[in-house]
Amino acid sequence: MLILNGGSLGKRNHPYIPNSQEEIKQAMMREVDIKNIDELYSDIPEKYRLTKHLNLPEAMSEFEVKRHIEALLAKNKSSNNMPVFLGAGCWPHYVPAVVKEIIQRSEFLTAYTPYQPEISQGMLQALFEYQSMICELTSMEVANCSMYDWASALGEAARMATRVTGRREILVPKIIHPERAATLQVYAEPADIIVGQVAYDKKTGQTSLDDLKGKISDKTAAVYIENPAYLGFIETQVDEIGREAHNHGALFIVGVDPTSLGVLKSPGDYGADIVIGEAQPLGNAMNFGGPLLGVFACRDDMGLIRQMPGRIIGLTTTMDSSKQGFCMTLQTREQHIRREKATSNICSNEALCAVASAVYMALLGPQGMRELAETIMYKTNYATRRISKIEGVQTPIFNAAHFKEFTVNFDKLGLDAKKVNGKLLQKNIHGGRDVSKEFPELGETALYCITEIHSKEEIEHLAETLAKIVSKRS
Repeated sequence: MLILNGGSLGKRNHPYIPNSQEEIKQAMMREVDIKNIDELYSDIPEKYRLTKHLNLPEAMSEFEVKRHIEALLAKNKSSNNMPVFLGAGCWPHYVPAVVKEIIQRSEFLTAYTPYQPEISQGMLQALFEYQSMICELTSMEVANCSMYDWASALGEAARMATRVTGRREILVPKIIHPERAATLQVYAEPADIIVGQVAYDKKTGQTSLDDLKGKISDKTAAVYIENPAYLGFIETQVDEIGREAHNHGALFIVGVDPTSLGVLKSPGDYGADIVIGEAQPLGNAMNFGGPLLGVFACRDDMGLIRQMPGRIIGLTTTMDSSKQGFCMTLQTREQHIRREKATSNICSNEALCAVASAVYMALLGPQGMRELAETIMYKTNYATRRISKIEGVQTPIFNAAHFKEFTVNFDKLGLDAKKVNGKLLQKNIHGGRDVSKEFPELGETALYCITEIHSKEEIEHLAETLAKIVSKRS
């Protein structure tokens, strides 16, 4: 508005901004009963208003804009130009062309997430299929049709657990993604939820059962674990942890990377009450870090279902059972109920991302999901063995099986993980996430990621380049 009110455009009409035409602006101002555009900002003190013209370049033609943007983009490097070994919450996976083709159809592609009760049957069915496949993957009975991401799903799960149990304490592992931990704290603080951390075994990374037993009590609403863990190792004590939670009347919440469930036991099969996670690997590109796709599922228990955030799509029939139909069900939440009585402030979802995941899971099927997980596990194992041969490099830090991600430590070489990443980038390789500040006790450590897209040649190139970098250390 400041530009149109005498900025570099002056009195000219802008080809892309219809309201830049003077008579249209005057008509709009008459309609809202103002004499000039400055009146729209009357509630902003004058000392905070911009009083000079913006120093903007002259307008460009469509062709010139296209060429200018392409020149800017050419300065960037992407996963299409170099191997990327960075995961830590948003992972490089292959997205089949058919997934992109289907979600770009006008029936699904919308400017805003569809959530109205009168939504089309096609979108409702697609979301119902997504929910159904998430339930099959996790061995849970009910799933909602998506959350924003893993972090928000964790915050919502913590609040749900306190509502169900009437307690105010959540126990989480010390090894957890710091951004998930921060998001959980944001959700917990206003609800007076206390977040406690459970220590880990220094050799294996596994949850310390002794520490868990010493901290859990009749005040604990839920025990949360991640499997695989943030640092990639597989938690092997899931049965014991779940049993300990239930013995104290607490809920058992499990966070997962769904691609691991092709080889790992589903959380529902070892007693999980709530399953959350990140479904970005299921048919969604990294997209510069978002949007992501939060998984949320629970047991078939009305006490849980009624407290679950997000929306649920249900299948019903006509009175004579001759036709099936889909609808939103159990809508006692968000915008469908009065303010503080809502189970969550989540009044949106990641519908298009959920459709993408539904298409992806349907394409792969059970056997494809198994083959995907096996491929990732084989390549992860190969990468750790190959890098461990580099003198002075320790990988992984923990003596445990790993899936997709693993730690690489440079302490014996006196190298900084950050500097190693910088030298890798100079060689056109994107290294892992520097976790030395997140977990100082682990020293100079980076978290590397291997998925189905990484070839043997790329893994060899990474190992050879790392070997050259460490051999030239000063």
